[in-house]
Amino acid sequence: MSAAGDASRQPVWLFDLDNTLHDANPHVFPQLNRAMTAWLMEEFRLDETAADQMRVRYWHRYGATLLGLMRHHGTLPHRFLHGTHDVEALRPGIVYDRPLRHVLRRLPGRKIVFTNGPAHYAEAVLSVMGMRDLFDAVHAIEHSRFKPKPRIAGFLHLLRDRRIDAARCIMVEDSADNLRTAKQLGMRTVWIHRGNAHHGFVDLRLGSSLHLRRALHLV
Repeated sequence: MSAAGDASRQPVWLFDLDNTLHDANPHVFPQLNRAMTAWLMEEFRLDETAADQMRVRYWHRYGATLLGLMRHHGTLPHRFLHGTHDVEALRPGIVYDRPLRHVLRRLPGRKIVFTNGPAHYAEAVLSVMGMRDLFDAVHAIEHSRFKPKPRIAGFLHLLRDRRIDAARCIMVEDSADNLRTAKQLGMRTVWIHRGNAHHGFVDLRLGSSLHLRRALHLV
C-alpha cells in the first residue's frame, strides 16, 4: 500500500480543548467569566450585576455570549475575543496533566484541536502545555465562522476546510451536546466525563483523557 493510501485510512482525532486537554474549571473559566463581565461593563456602561446577567443570558440562549452580542449589538467578534481572552493573565492558571503528552503521542493518525475558543487562546494553552507540536491544526471559533459547537455548521466548516471524511473522525469532548452532533455526522465519540450518565451517541466514556489508549479499539 502506498504512503498516501495508508494515510487515507488513518483516523483523525478531534480534540476539544477546555476540560478535555486541560482543566479549565479552577482558574481559566472563572477568569474568562470575569473578563467578559468587565468588558460588557465598559462597552455598555453597565454595573457588574447587569453585565453578568447579559453574559449569562446570551450564553444560555445562543451557546456563546459572543453570538448574542453579534446578533443584537453588532459587536465585532475579534474585538470581543481579544478583549476578553488575555492569554498572559490566563497563563498562570492553566492546569493540565503532564503525562498526557505521552498518551497523545501514542495515538495513531492526525490530531486537530476543535474549540469554541479563539485561536490565539488555544495556541497559548497548547504552548503552555508543551503540546502544540502534537497537533496538525487548531480549528478555532474564527475558523468555524463563529458558529460554535454544537451547531452543525461549525463541524461542516472543519470537515470542508480540512478535507476530512466524518467517518474517519474520533471526537474527544467533555460536552455531551457536542458529541451528539458529531455522532449525527457519522463520527465516533469519546466522552470525557466522570459521572455515570449514559448516552446512545457516546461510543466510549472515560474519566480522563489520560485513559485514551482505551479508545484505540475505535480506530
